Amino acid sequence: MIWDWDFAIEILPQLLRATIVTLQATLFASITAVLFGFVLAVLRRSRIRLLRWPTTGFVEVIRSTPLLLQLYFIFFVLPEYGLRLSPMVAGVLGLGLHYATYISEVYRAGIEDVPRGQWEASIILNLSKPRTWISVIIPQVITRVIPSLGNYIVQMFKATAILEAITLVELLGEANVIGAQSFRYLEPFTLVGLIFLAMSYPSALALRYVERKLHVRH
Repeated sequence: MIWDWDFAIEILPQLLRATIVTLQATLFASITAVLFGFVLAVLRRSRIRLLRWPTTGFVEVIRSTPLLLQLYFIFFVLPEYGLRLSPMVAGVLGLGLHYATYISEVYRAGIEDVPRGQWEASIILNLSKPRTWISVIIPQVITRVIPSLGNYIVQMFKATAILEAITLVELLGEANVIGAQSFRYLEPFTLVGLIFLAMSYPSALALRYVERKLHVRH
């Protein structure tokens, strides 16, 4: 099959519109993962077993099973119990929960890396636990985990391609639709690869730059 420039230019606007869907899924899944990942990290450090053990179990189950299986469960199984979600919501929830379990480990390492003296100083200053977390611990944790968080967000961006399996017409899904209608797959799949590369590679370079800057500062 020979590359057809006219066809590639014709389908590019469709793929760019689908890219917006991919970016939306990435954005909302990232917010879910970053926030819920922090909650999981805090709960896993809890001294209360009724909080720590179920949280640990949840993290291990999610990390030990395929993301695709989790997406199928959310999108196809939950409706049998009365919870029907749109492809976008199911995709965001599946990606967000899956990556939250990995991000929780990043947070946990960041929290444990905060010098013990910071905790002791907060006690001496009579700061409440919420104030200690908000004013002392979290700012230090964030500076330590930003590069790792960024890496997981880039991974989530690329993982959105799997959302086609639950009928979300994102970037790869649109390429499949175009291929099925035109019987030409070379151009749409090549353009999809170039779009992913054009958006992922600069992000990876930016993260490396930030990581070097933070390393020098520490």
